[in-house]
Amino acid sequence: MKIAVIGGGAAGFFASISAAEQGNEVHLFEKTSKVLGKVKISGGGRCNVTNETFNPVQLSKNYPRGERFLKKAFGKFNATHTLDWFKERGVEIKAEADGRMFPVTNESQTIIDCLMEQANINKVKVHYNSEVSKVIPQENSIELIINNEVIVFDKVIVTIGGQPKKESFSWLEKLGHKIESPVPSLFTFKINHKPLSKLMGLSVDNAKVRVVGEKKLQEEGPLLITHWGLSGPAILRTSAWGARLLSDRNYQFDILVSWYNKMSDQELREFVQEKKIELKKKQIKNKNPFELPQRLWDYLLERIEIPETKLWLDLSKKELNKLVEVLLSDNYSVHGTTKFKEEFVTCGGVSLSDIDVKTMESKKCSHLHFAGEVMDIDGITGGFNFQAAWTTGFISGNSMKS
Repeated sequence: MKIAVIGGGAAGFFASISAAEQGNEVHLFEKTSKVLGKVKISGGGRCNVTNETFNPVQLSKNYPRGERFLKKAFGKFNATHTLDWFKERGVEIKAEADGRMFPVTNESQTIIDCLMEQANINKVKVHYNSEVSKVIPQENSIELIINNEVIVFDKVIVTIGGQPKKESFSWLEKLGHKIESPVPSLFTFKINHKPLSKLMGLSVDNAKVRVVGEKKLQEEGPLLITHWGLSGPAILRTSAWGARLLSDRNYQFDILVSWYNKMSDQELREFVQEKKIELKKKQIKNKNPFELPQRLWDYLLERIEIPETKLWLDLSKKELNKLVEVLLSDNYSVHGTTKFKEEFVTCGGVSLSDIDVKTMESKKCSHLHFAGEVMDIDGITGGFNFQAAWTTGFISGNSMKS
């Protein structure tokens, strides 16, 4: 069969290679002059290939959109299969302490080279600067208009990725698909608080972030202070789970930060009382019993107006309450978002109710398949978005059996 794949990202290449391995003639069309851009920059240039979550059910729980759909898909191709796939093609993948997995070379180019090599081995024809402007379904085929030329294919796989505006999906909507409006996911929080921004570059290993008024919207993990506000895994996961809700709020909301996420309120109060006695004649600035970075400790003391020269013994009940509160529930107002570097992820896209999970084929348009973020699927940070790309790309490509 003659297969067209629209979009030169991770899902597009995986779908192309999988389809070509079935003996098909595969053409991959990329509208720009570059392919695999997200693979290149992801994970700080190391490419976070997948996550060390090998149970398909547990793996699926890391997707704010698409959990039930992917639970079935991961039965066919999951993180274990991803590792095997790359290993069989000469690429070893390693796990880090937080579960993220990278090539042992720590270079995203290793993944790019592997995908390009496999596309070449399987004779995938990659067409650059080739924009598909129209899709015309026929009874047993699909016509594509590419750079004003009409080309007929037996089947088409759409892998155009997430799009910032719903209009970008209009051609798929015209084919009968329901489009879930795209909104940003995996973004950082913009906080206009100059004293905090002076701590840019500082990180806390285990913090908790809660969105005020939303009991279920809270995440734990590393937190990074930037010149524009807050970032790091705890923030990114919060943004992913709350993508639609925070969009509805126009990204104007309050958060509570627990800088010391090791004790409950009562436990911390008792701990502080113990330290007041134990460190009684020590200056509070010089004795920080919470294992927090010194600059952060100084900032928090200034924030609750406790003089640096004050002795632990001299802390009043009111000051002790303030200390507990700022450690467990430090309040900040968020006014807007910023992209997480260039790794822009959206929730939204083609509704999963319109897609057959066994083949990734459209239920609205025969011979049209999907893979990757063009569908209403997105994961939290940690390699989950690439895993969804590999999985859906494999299933869609593998279904192209002559």
